[in-house]
Amino acid sequence: MTLFGEGEKPGNSDDGGSGRRLIVETDGGSRGNPGHAGYGALVRDPDTGKVLAEKAEYLGKVSNNVAEYSGLVAGLELALQHDPDALIHVKMDSKLVVEQMSGRWKIKHADMRALATKARSVVDPRRVTYEWIPREINKDADRLSNEAMDAGEAGVEWKSSGTLMVSEPEPPEEPAAVEPGPVETPADAPAETTPEEEPELGPAPITTPMPIIVDRDPEPFYEQPDPLVEEFAQPAEPAAPALPSGRLHHIELWVEDFTEARTSLGWIFERLGYQRKNEWESGASWQGAVGYIVLESGPDVTPGRHERKRPGMNHLAFWAGPPSLVDAIVRDAPEYGWKLMYEDQHPYAGGSGHYAAYLENEGGFEVELVATSDSA
Repeated sequence: MTLFGEGEKPGNSDDGGSGRRLIVETDGGSRGNPGHAGYGALVRDPDTGKVLAEKAEYLGKVSNNVAEYSGLVAGLELALQHDPDALIHVKMDSKLVVEQMSGRWKIKHADMRALATKARSVVDPRRVTYEWIPREINKDADRLSNEAMDAGEAGVEWKSSGTLMVSEPEPPEEPAAVEPGPVETPADAPAETTPEEEPELGPAPITTPMPIIVDRDPEPFYEQPDPLVEEFAQPAEPAAPALPSGRLHHIELWVEDFTEARTSLGWIFERLGYQRKNEWESGASWQGAVGYIVLESGPDVTPGRHERKRPGMNHLAFWAGPPSLVDAIVRDAPEYGWKLMYEDQHPYAGGSGHYAAYLENEGGFEVELVATSDSA
């Protein structure tokens, strides 16, 4: 299904509206998915960085996708109230919503189609453009959505703090480069084609070399080049000693209960920037910057909880970003079945100067989240 008719792709406005441009930032969350959910939305002036309006609302127990779309609708409504003729640029950390509303991904589920149609009805879609941004950049909308969920779980209404955030104004757009002269397209050149629309689960493949095929997974993965390997690919004068070149292709974890593992381990993966690529009846895969992780259950898995103290894998360790992000994950982790280990020594249980969190879930798996900041 496509939401757009001929000439109706987002951003293809003919009238240009008032010429004013507004930034809409939105976020939605669900603690449990489905679980206690809420959204946050704000309108920002791109020239000054000032927030012009903000809104948040508790939604009860719904899915994360419903919360994300609800935040988008609220953000578009705020922008419409502020300037009915403005051009709107939406920024979200939901890749799914951005790609669906941009018309690049199919919308298979009826409830998602209804939500997308509602969002499209708020403002002429030709005056709206969409951009995916990382969650850490979407911090103001994320703060509002968490405030809404906190208020809802406490049984009170959300109230604005009255503190409107100011961010750095957006830099002016660079003028388009001028070619030395016109270039004619040969008459026999192949016509442009529209890339095949992506499935709903996970983002588009990372289009770099080295396709990797998973035997359970019909779609290829593409591994990103290792910047260290590329940087030192050409030996200096005199020749430098050879660098380590080993890299993991993927990690496959067998679990007794896939649903529980997806809720717990899958949440950790996605908080750390892994993107869910494929899912089948008994498993799923998450793509990272280099390599990927598979969770799978099934009849070949020996029953029983994972025992990390037995011979085999003890724990997984990940770079997790700055200490503030490690702390945020620790704060939210109990909602997804994780318990903080070595609490009396946290966050230096791994040694002085090693800022990290050690978490264990109900399935017996341990993860170590290592902060990247040297100042921690």
